[in-house]
Amino acid sequence: MIKAIITGTTGMLGMGVLLECLENNDVSEVLIFNRTSIGMNHPELKEVLTKDFYDLSSIAKELEGYNTCYFGLGTTSVGKDEPEYHKITYDLTTTFAKAVLKNNTDVTFCYVSGVGTDSSEKGKSMWARVKGKTENALIAMPFKGSFAFRPGYIQPLKGAKAKSGSVNFFYALFKPLYPLLKRMPSIITDTTSIGKAMISLSKNGYDKNVIDVIDINKLAN
Repeated sequence: MIKAIITGTTGMLGMGVLLECLENNDVSEVLIFNRTSIGMNHPELKEVLTKDFYDLSSIAKELEGYNTCYFGLGTTSVGKDEPEYHKITYDLTTTFAKAVLKNNTDVTFCYVSGVGTDSSEKGKSMWARVKGKTENALIAMPFKGSFAFRPGYIQPLKGAKAKSGSVNFFYALFKPLYPLLKRMPSIITDTTSIGKAMISLSKNGYDKNVIDVIDINKLAN
């Protein structure tokens, strides 16, 4: 059975993954970490609040006993210089990953990256280099399986919402077109498919570490 740790559930993607986990019979326990509570009650769900994701010593015990981590914390690079974005993206993610590894064995780790990420870490795009460095660090860690998800356009389903009202308006605008957009499986996916794909990887693994949109939709089905 899958015992999953999920981060980022106050955001659209993390909430979408959480909803899939709570509906899936292969997932027996879910532990979520947030800075503010999402106010959800479910017999399989436990929420832990922490203000500092860079120092997990006070909540390390909570991490014990899980075999999967779906890491959805992240931020835009807009308005940030490289040191700031590096701290929020690379430092925070690898700190959490190391804490999960320290307290568990045989863990599958799924990291939400993004389309256009630069695995060479040498390109001109700052955010793509930092994301690539983060992916490479996670793949090099001794997880049972480590996977970097690179979604493109993500349609929120089942009530999952972004934090920004303007972003939610944009998604609402495109919702009627989603049945047509689904015909472009190389660039379009949704929160439900990402959740299902992550669960599939936890159960069966995959022959690739970098999971693009086509892989996401294939795994979900």
